[in-house]
Order: sequence, then C-alpha cells, then structure tokens
Amino acid sequence: MRLPPSRCTNAIAIGTTAIYLLLVLLGWSDAADIAGGFVPARLTGMEIPGALPAWITPLTATLLHGGMLHLGFNMLMLVFCGRMVEAVIGPLGLAILYVVGAYAAAGMQFLVNPADGAPMIGASGAISALFAGYALLFGRPRGFASHPTLGVAINTLWLAAAWIGVQFLMGFAFADYGMAIATGAHVGGFLAGLLLIRPLLAWRRRSLQ
Repeated sequence: MRLPPSRCTNAIAIGTTAIYLLLVLLGWSDAADIAGGFVPARLTGMEIPGALPAWITPLTATLLHGGMLHLGFNMLMLVFCGRMVEAVIGPLGLAILYVVGAYAAAGMQFLVNPADGAPMIGASGAISALFAGYALLFGRPRGFASHPTLGVAINTLWLAAAWIGVQFLMGFAFADYGMAIATGAHVGGFLAGLLLIRPLLAWRRRSLQ
C-alpha cells in the first residue's frame, strides 16, 4: 500500500527534533525543561518563576527530551505509527489526536501524582495516543467473528489492559536504574487514543463525501 504524504507526522518529527538540537546547541536544555515541562504540582499552587503558563505546558513538554535515546525512540514510534494513522484520518485528525493525547497524558499524570514538582518532558504520552489509534485501525481482533461490535470491544479492552500492564512493568524496571517513567502519562495518552480514533475516522469519512 502506497501511503499519501505524511505532512503532519513529518512536521511534528522535524519540528521536535530541530527544537531539541537547538536547545542542546545553545545550552538551554535544563532551563527549557523547567520552563516548558509539565509540572503537576503547578496545578495545585506551586509557582515556578519564569515558567510558561501551566495550561500550555502539556504541549510544550512534547518538544523537550532527556537525551538522544529518548528523542530517537519517540521519533521512531511517531513516524512508524503516525504515518499509518495519518493516511486514514488525515493530517488534521492526526494533529487533533496528538494534541488531545498530550493533554490526556498530562491529566492522567496529575491524577496519579498531583504533588509532583518534577517537570515531565517528552512526547511519549502524545505518541501513546497515536499507538492506540494504530493498534485499533490496523490490529486484527481475534474471536467473536460473528459479532464484529463485540469483537472490537474485546480488542479495545485487551489493548488497554495490555498497554497499562506494560507501562507499569516498565515503571518498576526503570526505577531500579534511577530513571523515572511517566507511566500515568503513557496510560492517559493511550486511553485517549482508544476513545478518539473512531470518532476521528467517522469525521474524516464524512468530510470526504
């Protein structure tokens, strides 16, 4: 299958990479993480002088990463899942899914640990929404072939349970190495993708009629 140009996916990947490299070259990475990272405690009264408004930080946090490995893995997942999903729901649908995923990730991270004063950075939560969309659009639900609606429901629940389980296992594993994984953010973005992908698909189909 030949895919149409992935305009939105490419723009996100190029823009995120360019901003990361620029911040590294200028030596502003640490300051940018504090100013633009999502800090849950800010929603309960914590103040950070010079930080961006709290409402925009779920989005600006997607532009910040903790190193080349972090950036590279996220961009690989973005391009792999994003280009496939964008081919189905279009560039605008992809942008909506990505932005909503970023805010859902921040919201879930806040619910998990509202007193956390450390900045959450990275695009993993937003990309989790794309991964959920990819899994639902291109996954093949097994069983219940005579009941497609039930099959989709079972597949959705299975995907959500598996993703949540994997994220918690990763959180425990990386904790032993002193690395914090925003498990709540990954789960929040993934659940947003599960809920939003079919409405976006239906909207895309109507707009093409």
